[in-house]
Amino acid sequence: VQLQAYGGGLVQAGGSLRLSCAASGLTFSSYTMGWFRQAPGKEREFVAAISWNGAISKYGDSVAGRFTISRDNVKNTVYLQMNSLKPEDTAVYYCAGDRRRAYVSEDVRTATDEYMYWGQGTLVTVSS
Repeated sequence: VQLQAYGGGLVQAGGSLRLSCAASGLTFSSYTMGWFRQAPGKEREFVAAISWNGAISKYGDSVAGRFTISRDNVKNTVYLQMNSLKPEDTAVYYCAGDRRRAYVSEDVRTATDEYMYWGQGTLVTVSS
């Protein structure tokens, strides 16, 4: 299983970025997919997650209303559209996969230990 995250970079506050995570070696269309982030000196935190069919999505409180998660099960890719970026969004962003198929909101997990597979991370830096 391989999760390859990309799309990070340097952006000014108020700007936008779209992260992508390409998956291989797994039945992507069955997986709940999530995005997490880790800033220097801080614990890894939940950003967003989406169910296998895209019907259910969840967001961390700090990004709700600014970030949007989506997926393309044909391209085996999950996306994170980040708008109105703030300096506090600066972090390494990781995509992750949970093999359990989610049918209700409670099945879309937000804890790091619920996810079996992790990508290598992509750095997002937001300048003020």
